[in-house]
Amino acid sequence: MPTQILMPALSPTMTEGTLARWIKSEGDSVEPGDIIAEVETDKATMEIEAVDEGVLGRILVAEGAEGVAINTPIAVLVGEGEDAAGLPAAAPPPGGNGAPPAPPSPPAPAAPEGRIFASPLARRMAAQAGIDLAALSGSGPRGRIVKRDIEAALDARAAEPQQPDPAAPPAAPAGAVEIPNSGMRKTIARRLAESKRTIPHFYLTVDCEIDALLKTRADLNARSDAYRLSVNDFVVRAAALALRRVPEANAAWTDAATLRRTTVDVAVAVAVEGGLVTPVVRGADNKGLAEISGEMADFAARARAGKLLPEEYQGGGFSISNLGMYGVREFAAVIDPPQAGILAVGAGEQRPAVRDGALAVATVMSCTLSGDHRVIDGAIGARFLAAFKGLVEDPLSMLL
Repeated sequence: MPTQILMPALSPTMTEGTLARWIKSEGDSVEPGDIIAEVETDKATMEIEAVDEGVLGRILVAEGAEGVAINTPIAVLVGEGEDAAGLPAAAPPPGGNGAPPAPPSPPAPAAPEGRIFASPLARRMAAQAGIDLAALSGSGPRGRIVKRDIEAALDARAAEPQQPDPAAPPAAPAGAVEIPNSGMRKTIARRLAESKRTIPHFYLTVDCEIDALLKTRADLNARSDAYRLSVNDFVVRAAALALRRVPEANAAWTDAATLRRTTVDVAVAVAVEGGLVTPVVRGADNKGLAEISGEMADFAARARAGKLLPEEYQGGGFSISNLGMYGVREFAAVIDPPQAGILAVGAGEQRPAVRDGALAVATVMSCTLSGDHRVIDGAIGARFLAAFKGLVEDPLSMLL
């Protein structure tokens, strides 16, 4: 018998998705493991694999449909010898956004039977247009409401000046271009608005001299072609070791308790088309620079291709956002809940520095911790930054 293919839950938090593309077409043979469609979630484009064999008898949800709830039938698979002719047809989404068709207008309210006289056609027209028959005077025999009365009411409605709907979104100003919000963009907006609304942020900034780090990086890169260390790899390693030394900063808030994490899992923001994702380097305090570098290169490439798996970008305990490569000197990042901290890393640049009472020039990188004050007090944040600064300015200590 025909088998329904349902919109899968591709991550623990997924409630709906966009059916981005059908790989298989109606009438195509399908084997278990075949990729049949691509679904866009809030973070990536994921592939749907077939679990049964058969023929794709009918596609129920068109490409580009947005807001398709999980467990919604999206297609029907038929077996050998089964006919697809009797299967339901796809319901094209109105406006192309995948929303279900609007229900017909409810019948116009009527007074008790016998009080309103109207022809069957007039009643049907009034129901479709949402017109109250009790508000009309009939022009037919004995005051009966007929077709021309409904048409006159429709003409009068069209002639009335339209009042703007106060709940409607404002129209785009002249010269503006409307860009539909993707699932990723909506998720970023929801989560970060929630973060700024509910989390009491506070900010601490420290300046790190990185001349020794830059020299160590150049020395290590010259030793092998198997890796290419970046400054950000040192930052991830230093943050992970600092979290190990100051475990109070490696925590999350709940109303019942503060959750102290037992592993150091560092999420690193990666810019992608339409937003950003935060792949997680798990157990980063137990990984060397080369291993961190390899993971981050792989994560960044697959993030930009929309191929990260949900388990690769969910569950981080602390985040790093580095805008140094864009020349940004200093900034404050927004905490990604339920995490309690994020480190914003600026560009390394030459600045005046005083050493042993004499003026010198040093390459300085400003780093700002955004902390959840429910979890991280000022002293805890200062201790974390002191540990981080010490590691960055003594990079050989990260190799031990």
